[in-house]
Amino acid sequence: MKKIIIVAVLLMTSIFSIPAKAQISLNINIGSQPLWGPTGYDHVDYYYIPAIDAYYYVPSGQYIYLTNGRWTWNRNLPPAYGNFNLYNAYKVVINKPKPYLQHSTYVRQYGKYKNWSGKQTVIRDSRDNRYSVVKGHSLYKNNGRGTPSRNDNRPAVRSNNDRGGRPANNNRPERKDHPEQRGGRG
Repeated sequence: MKKIIIVAVLLMTSIFSIPAKAQISLNINIGSQPLWGPTGYDHVDYYYIPAIDAYYYVPSGQYIYLTNGRWTWNRNLPPAYGNFNLYNAYKVVINKPKPYLQHSTYVRQYGKYKNWSGKQTVIRDSRDNRYSVVKGHSLYKNNGRGTPSRNDNRPAVRSNNDRGGRPANNNRPERKDHPEQRGGRG
């Protein structure tokens, strides 16, 4: 009888330990996130951008938007948004597969940010060292690849070509500006 109880305990322990191991596994893609992405996320699948009613898929670096009633995937926004400033737009992090297929849900939930004029801290302006893996960031460490890193304390001044055109604010603390931006879910 003791052997049966011991086997049962071992079986139950192994069954309940499997989900715990899956939760420990982290998928980090900070280095793939764009400079205009909001800070505070180790992993992002999609950004929803209410101002232009479009999505950005981080793994492929493509925008997803409606064209004549069909979802279009493209590396660039359509010409109508050629001057759109992604650094100033409100972005919602969505870590669910194919969020554009539930587009009406996201429009309903985040449509209030379509004309939002607040400020989200973006990766480009962050002084957090974990963003040193993002190419183009002022703290970028190339590890033998690409542009050499800047390890001094000078503010990063960017050209107007990146649609930012202003120095990073070295004195601004990291913060999350909206309840939707807390917890890494959109």
